[in-house]
Amino acid sequence: MGTPTSRAPGSPSPPSSSSSRPGDAPRGTRWTPRPGTPWQWQLDGRVDPTAADVPVYDIDGFENTAADVARLHRDGRRVICYINVGAWEEYRPDRDDFPRSVLGGPNGWRGERWLDIRRLSVLRPIMERRFDMCRAKGFDAVEPDLVEGYAHDTGFPLTAGDQLRYNRMIADIAHARGLSVGLKNDLAQIPQLLPHFDFAVNEECARYDECDRLSAFTEAGKAVFHVEYDRPTADFCPRSRRLQLSSMLKRPELGTWRDAC
Repeated sequence: MGTPTSRAPGSPSPPSSSSSRPGDAPRGTRWTPRPGTPWQWQLDGRVDPTAADVPVYDIDGFENTAADVARLHRDGRRVICYINVGAWEEYRPDRDDFPRSVLGGPNGWRGERWLDIRRLSVLRPIMERRFDMCRAKGFDAVEPDLVEGYAHDTGFPLTAGDQLRYNRMIADIAHARGLSVGLKNDLAQIPQLLPHFDFAVNEECARYDECDRLSAFTEAGKAVFHVEYDRPTADFCPRSRRLQLSSMLKRPELGTWRDAC
């Protein structure tokens, strides 16, 4: 993804979380997108609201302003706030809020390092401030990224239990602010985390023959927003339709281009 820049938020009020929009499902007062809801995922730069005629946009929380979110709302769309919760990013405006003791090894993206998610008391207030930003800008939901550090070489001895505690904390932070929250990847922990998350976001389940594992979300009436990067749509769309996944082909930089099922 591109190097994010901080932008000053505007002041429009968010829509009521109980309002009816395309792809919504009634579930209390929190937005729960239905299985099969079309979406756009753009993390490279400021959002282009004309790029796709779909009811859901997933965009970078730091790079986009409240005015950008309000524009999408005026077009009748729900908007998801992308926030990295599993790695430190040197290009974010709150980079100095993270003590060096929680910074681990590089995660493969330039300028990023894994976080020690065992340090809940340190990370919670930082993530609360980030989610406060999402709420202040009027977002409907949050996409927390890198929530499966325990399965990678982070520089810390993270366990599956550590990850479950952290991911549940992240979901609680979102829900306390009236925001829906999506489970990003972390397929192995879907059985334990399904009750805590309102939808899923997945990368390349078709490539790794794992899409069936996401059926728990669709069977619960919760959308699975899915992308592939290097397979033609003809290879994965028929199965995606059977599983009611919201699938599309994207380029890895996650710009405006999309080829949806």
